[in-house]
Amino acid sequence: MPESSINPWSSTPSLDVEKTFAEFGIDPIAPILSELPEIPYFMRRGIVVGQRDYLPIARAIRNRTPFYLLTGFMPSGHPHLGHLMLMKEIVWHVQQGATGYVTIADREAYAVRGLSWEKCREYGKEYLSCLYALGFEGKTYFQSKNNRLKDLAFEAATKVNFSELNAIYGFSPETALAHADSVITQVADILYPQVEGEPAPTLVPVGIDQDPHIRLTRGIANKFRMFIVEERDGYISVRSKNAPDSALDAIKKAFPYAKKYEGHIDIRGAGCDDVSAKVREIERVCGGYAFYTPSSTYHIFLPGLTGGKMSSSIPESLISFFEPEAVVRKKVMSGLTGGRMTLEEQRRLGGEPNKCTLYLLNMFHMVTDDAELAEIHRKCCSGEITCGQCKRETADRVVAFLKDFKEKMDVAAERIEV
Repeated sequence: MPESSINPWSSTPSLDVEKTFAEFGIDPIAPILSELPEIPYFMRRGIVVGQRDYLPIARAIRNRTPFYLLTGFMPSGHPHLGHLMLMKEIVWHVQQGATGYVTIADREAYAVRGLSWEKCREYGKEYLSCLYALGFEGKTYFQSKNNRLKDLAFEAATKVNFSELNAIYGFSPETALAHADSVITQVADILYPQVEGEPAPTLVPVGIDQDPHIRLTRGIANKFRMFIVEERDGYISVRSKNAPDSALDAIKKAFPYAKKYEGHIDIRGAGCDDVSAKVREIERVCGGYAFYTPSSTYHIFLPGLTGGKMSSSIPESLISFFEPEAVVRKKVMSGLTGGRMTLEEQRRLGGEPNKCTLYLLNMFHMVTDDAELAEIHRKCCSGEITCGQCKRETADRVVAFLKDFKEKMDVAAERIEV
């Protein structure tokens, strides 16, 4: 792959967050959090760390105006605790007013991982039961079953060529066409809510390694637009991108003080938001999509119990939602910690919780109370608690969580239609 590429299909990505943000133009989310009426724990704790154009989403939440949420899961194996953060972020945004869409990316799993359609369906149903167990309310679909999505993917494919895919993903002459097609299907996934419904801000929460899909989709969404609307010094400029003359005439008619020129219209005495809304309406009437450029948030990964990413390809690294209690306890007790070499050093120097996979497991999921988490952190740093004791307490939390969650999954499974 090119040195500046991110591989969304790697099982062990090693991304430097600050370097990746700087190189690809991802902004930190912290400066925008004051726009939210409430801040969820996964943003407070620095788990969701980055964003592209999250401000329209934050304002939609605050003002209770329409917005969509779209994200997906590739059903390449059983769901596990590494997937739980994205699921929680999905549910939280739906609770804040988003119209939620979740896709099961079975075309991607078939093309990239070589899974059978039967396995894709089996794993996909497990992901959906997890979502419903967390309280998700919204629309779900399998890519392979959504004909409207596939039509949109075909149309989106006219806006991109292989040189662009190579620049973004590092594709080569050996890359299968189905792999490239799965990428375009994901572009269609992201744009799909605005096709099934009306154009509106759309949030795509993802892990940092999925940013190539966001960048590609943002570019394609802009290519679909008929007009560019820009605020200039004292007026709004509406410039055509091969829009039909009838669309230009409709914009001129909608704003009495507008002046029409060759290929663009200047409008005085109107706000940019009002002009943008009217232009979108006219685009739709004239057969365009009038897409809002999708927004995104980025979360860091829950480390695997062995270090690195929690991945289905490394069974020892993860805890699935279906594992027996004895296996769960064994994995937790074998987890990589931030402890010292000896008990004496641990008492004297304290542990290093931010290097401990079990502390991070508690931070991500198992301890929801900030004060309780802070106390665990303090005890570790002071040497007041040993790794063995912390492991046993964490194992108890994980076992209790999984028992309750599995019961909810069993009930939720009845809601799934494939």
